Order: sequence, then C-alpha cells, then structure tokens
Amino acid sequence: MYKNPDKVIATGKQLLKEAGNDVDIKIRIYKLISDGYSSKRDYQKSLEYVIKANELLPQTKNKLLKISVVNKTGIQYHQLKIYDKAIQYLDQAEKLCLEYSKPDSVRVSLGVNYVVRGFIYKEELNCAIAINFFDRGIKQILKSKNPKNNANVISIAKYNKGNCYLMMSNNASATKSFLESITYAKMIKANSLQAFAQKGLAQVYTIEGKYNQAISLLLEAQSISSGVDDLILNQEIYKGLSENYLAVNDWNQYKKYHLKFLEIQNEVMERERKSASDSLNAIEKENENKFKSEIPGYLYRIIVVVIILMFLIFFFLISTRKAKRNIVDLKETIKSLQGEKML
Repeated sequence: MYKNPDKVIATGKQLLKEAGNDVDIKIRIYKLISDGYSSKRDYQKSLEYVIKANELLPQTKNKLLKISVVNKTGIQYHQLKIYDKAIQYLDQAEKLCLEYSKPDSVRVSLGVNYVVRGFIYKEELNCAIAINFFDRGIKQILKSKNPKNNANVISIAKYNKGNCYLMMSNNASATKSFLESITYAKMIKANSLQAFAQKGLAQVYTIEGKYNQAISLLLEAQSISSGVDDLILNQEIYKGLSENYLAVNDWNQYKKYHLKFLEIQNEVMERERKSASDSLNAIEKENENKFKSEIPGYLYRIIVVVIILMFLIFFFLISTRKAKRNIVDLKETIKSLQGEKML
C-alpha cells in the first residue's frame, strides 16, 4: 500500500469493473481504493470512495466489514480535521467492536481506533493523553494473531509518540520511539513510513546540534521515498534540509531546499483547500441521505396526525350538529311549556 499506492488504486478500479452485484466485494474495493488515495494524501478522492462504501453498508450483514468501514470513515474525518465527526464514527466503531462476539477478531480494528483517537487528542487535548491511546492501540494490535500484518499501524503510532515526546522535550524517549518506528516500517518495506520516522529522528539530531547527522538522515529519507509522491513528507524533508544546511552555513544548499519547501507548501495548501470543500460537500450529502432515509417515518407521522385531525373535526361537527338539534328541541319544549302555562 505505502510502497506503491498508485498500483493499489489501479488494481481496485479494475476489480470494481468485475465485481458484479456482490455488495460485500464492492464495499471492500471502495475501501481499498480509499486507502490508496489516503496513502497518497489525496483526501479529495479518498473521501469520494469511502462515501461510496458507506452508502452500501445498509445492504450488508457482515459485521466485521461494517466495523472496518465505519472505522475508516472516522479516520477520513480525522484526516480532514473534522474532529467532532471523526469521534462520532470512532465511537460507533468502538461500540461495534466491543459488542462483537469474538474479541480476537476485532483487536486490530480496536487498535486502529485507539491510535486514531491518539492523533485527535494530540491536537485537541495534550500529548500525555495521546500517548496513552497510542499505547492502548499498539497493545491491541500486538495481541492480534498476526501483528506483523499491521506493522504499518504500529510504525505510525510509534512515530507519533516520538513527535509527542519531542513536544514534551523528552529527546531520549523521542529517539527510542522513532527508532522503533523505523524498525516496524522496514519490516514491511514501507518506504514512506521509514522516511517519516527518519525525518523525526533527524529533528532530534537538529535539536541536539548534530546537523550533519540530521542532513545525512534526511537525504536518505528523500532517496527511499522518491517514488512515493507524498507531499507532506517531501515538505517536511525539504524544510529539515534547508534548516540544517543553514545551520552549517551551506548557503547554496539552503536556497535550493528552501525553494523546494515553498513550492511544495503552496501545493499542499491548495490540496487542503480542495479537501475542505469536499468535506463540506460530504457532510451535506450525508445529511441529505439521512433526511431521505427518515422521510418514510415523517410521512407516517404526518398521516397519523392528519387522520387524528380529521377524526377530531368529524367529531366536532357531529357534536356541534347534535348540540344544535338539542337546542332546537329545548326551545320547542320551552315554547310548549309556555303555551300550557298560558292556558
């Protein structure tokens, strides 16, 4: 996935043409394609495919597949920085996991859920809470049957733990976390994850004044991730290289990488603007679908209310007519009594 996301996307689209009417297969393929675009950080297209997967969920009875897609939707909203929606879907996915009859079958899903919560709490609360959730996520994945199959998630969690420790000025723990992240990334030959972890470790070296070591690590990260086309990664590598070259007074290399950094930064900002627009459209579409699904209920309630109103009106008319008849009869009785009295 991380090594060649374009191949994953192309394969998924081809499989989609051959899927026929099998709902479960279509959902899996939509999620696969969405994951591929997420790996490329093309959240605009990733969102498009995860929405398609969500739209098919009411048609499947596969609980594990539902958990997977709901979890993915929470991840997608996190990537778009719509944290309230992300937590909403993560809560739903966690509930489905905890209710599932075979806990060992959902450990990875639960682990991913906790790791993504760690991302959000790192941004919204503090690193101490985030690290706790990263550890909870890692623990769940390590207890799964094949932890190596999810080494990518562990690598990502370790990398983010390293960033948290950096923010807490704990360089030793940051170094340990980044090195562990590199180990797990190498285990599955995930070049972009390895490059991210090396970028993080280079930050530690920069803080400690080891500028040449940082430059060496960043150049290696640039080399191994050259075929990945990850804008955020490239932006961070170029930024790190420009800062370290400036620190060692290599003006030409500083200008070269600072210019690359600015070019990538503009491209990232443009893509984020598009993603923000698409996320708003997605929310509108979700609300529209929700409204459509609730229309039958609304119509039923309206029909009941109309029937009750018609019954009340009918009862009122009958009662009014009966009351008028009684009044007429009463008047006739009074008139008759008055006539008898005169006699």
